Amino acid sequence: MYDNNELRLIEAAGELDSPLDEIEPIDDHSEENQPDPEEMLALLTAPETPQRMLAARAFCELQDERAIPHLIHLLNDVCPLVRVSAAYALGRNPAPTAVDPLIGQLNRDWNGYVRKGVVWALGNCRDRKALPSLIDSLCTDISAVRLWAASSLAQMAKLDYDDIIACIPPLITALKQDPMAAVRSNCAWSLGQLCRELPSNAIYAGAVDGLIEAFAEDEDMGVQEDAKAALLRVGDPRALQMIEEIELDGLF
Repeated sequence: MYDNNELRLIEAAGELDSPLDEIEPIDDHSEENQPDPEEMLALLTAPETPQRMLAARAFCELQDERAIPHLIHLLNDVCPLVRVSAAYALGRNPAPTAVDPLIGQLNRDWNGYVRKGVVWALGNCRDRKALPSLIDSLCTDISAVRLWAASSLAQMAKLDYDDIIACIPPLITALKQDPMAAVRSNCAWSLGQLCRELPSNAIYAGAVDGLIEAFAEDEDMGVQEDAKAALLRVGDPRALQMIEEIELDGLF
């Protein structure tokens, strides 16, 4: 999906940080000091890049449907910091009209931080059209994007049964195989969220088995703890018994 040299460069750049970490924080988040929506709306189309970036960031806090068309346009901005700010802002202002532009930007943007923000925004949109793109990101992208794709798939719990079960196999695979422990942990969390919406069937059993395996065998203690927490949230009797047996045997 992406050039190997690009992947190595972004992987080496501390890609698990927030896409907005490199941007100076807004001074005051108190209600009386919120940015003025009218002023920020005007700045979304400003010719100066810092002004567009400031305005896009403001709508990470503000919710105003009038900003959505402008934020969609800013997904194609020449500046990556503007694009990632626009993606975040669309995640705070989710709209059906933003889904296709976000998917398109995810498929073509060279910048890993932007793709990470887009994946987060798509999760917040909770639209089934985003499901194939989120699954593809979990399977093929850099670890920062995989991290948030795993979390965003949990939002599919709000959709239909068919959408939920489509998320389960790639999450189980990533839980078992992803080289990044943080990604595996997010897969465990998402599986726990999705299982709570499923009937007790073969798909559900496969997800629970994957979580039990991660709890018992993953080499990372954090992943083990997150898999256990997911199982406890689900409350599956078989899983609870397995947890007790593993802990009594001193294997954990």
